[in-house]
Amino acid sequence: MDTDQAARELRAKLAEIDEKAAVMTAPPDQAANISFGKRVGDGTQMAVDRMAQVGVHDKLLRTREDVLRALAKIEEGTYGRCDVCGELIPEARMEALPWAVLCVKDAAGAGGR
Repeated sequence: MDTDQAARELRAKLAEIDEKAAVMTAPPDQAANISFGKRVGDGTQMAVDRMAQVGVHDKLLRTREDVLRALAKIEEGTYGRCDVCGELIPEARMEALPWAVLCVKDAAGAGGR
């Protein structure tokens, strides 16, 4: 993949992440207020859902960091090279994850990024 195409894909991914993050961080609707009594179970489910969203939001932010780093690497001329070891990142990985900034070995050591 050439760097111009990669930059377009990365900018599109960044816009997608920002849109999803904005929806996730929006305050809940007023209609979502929970009353006590028979609806306590509804409140518990909402709390569980929100906790799950926190994990997804954290992953989105990590991906956003990688997208921004990949865009910077295009500018630097180091796009496609691992930030840790400097080796070329395999083409298949770059096609699957254009925002990959670590090779598979170093990504595994960084918690699977």
